Amino acid sequence: MFQMDDDWRVFDPRPSKPKFVPPAGAVDAHCHVFGPGDQFPYAPARKYTPCDASKQSLWDLREHLGFERNVIVQASCHGTDNRALVDALVDSNNSARGVAVVTTDINDAELDKMHAAGVRAVRFNFVKRLVDVLPRDSLLAIARRIQRLGWHIVIYFEAQDLPQLYEFFAALPTIVVVDHMGRPDVSVNADGPAFDLFARLMREHENFWCKVSCPDRLSISGPPAYEDVVPFARRIVENFPDRVLWGTDWPHPNMKSHMPDDGSLVDFIPNIAPSAELQKKLLVDNPRRLYWPEENPN
Repeated sequence: MFQMDDDWRVFDPRPSKPKFVPPAGAVDAHCHVFGPGDQFPYAPARKYTPCDASKQSLWDLREHLGFERNVIVQASCHGTDNRALVDALVDSNNSARGVAVVTTDINDAELDKMHAAGVRAVRFNFVKRLVDVLPRDSLLAIARRIQRLGWHIVIYFEAQDLPQLYEFFAALPTIVVVDHMGRPDVSVNADGPAFDLFARLMREHENFWCKVSCPDRLSISGPPAYEDVVPFARRIVENFPDRVLWGTDWPHPNMKSHMPDDGSLVDFIPNIAPSAELQKKLLVDNPRRLYWPEENPN
């Protein structure tokens, strides 16, 4: 039996119904499943123990918010044991895709099995407080291994580390999706030099995509509007409309300041993608082109 951390904030079981109605076919492109721990044990070397957050709870939330599909990202508390992720993908009946975490010792048969279940990417986490980062040569080896499957890479890092990681990221051989805009410092200007570096990465490397997600993690001004995050997300959406994604980040792991209302997060979308055209690209066209390419032959 797993006991969650004493300071862990449990997700809101009754989020508000959003006023914004997502377009038909909308995808929540960043969310997680945790456990349940008695069925899918958490990793012995994990750096946190969360609450259980089951696949059924995720499906219920999806319906409540008005979405049709999910992209489930392997949580660091499960390490490289992707069984909870794969179980959710199989249960989804093709309405979910997955982002796994693997090491170099995984064999091709295991990769093929995950592909059949719906995994389409691997995640490289560079946030040292959450994981022990693999050596760069190991990450490059994994990147080359997944190319035959048409998978891409998802990267998670913090803005202050981008200067040291920039050249490594730029050398990655696949599509690369950046989690949460690279966690910018929203106390500075969205047009300033710090965020300019991230915008340059997006501008000069057309294989880079960005999730304009998690205002709750980035904001200083706080809920429900998260006004200080809007200029950053809107800059990315308006400049790279065909390479942006959005997700709830449910069940919001490691939130210390507050537990966001998922309905309010959905209502944040029109502030960063103000037109119906941008909203459809963000929520439907882009994620489905990336994660369900077989449905978009052109």
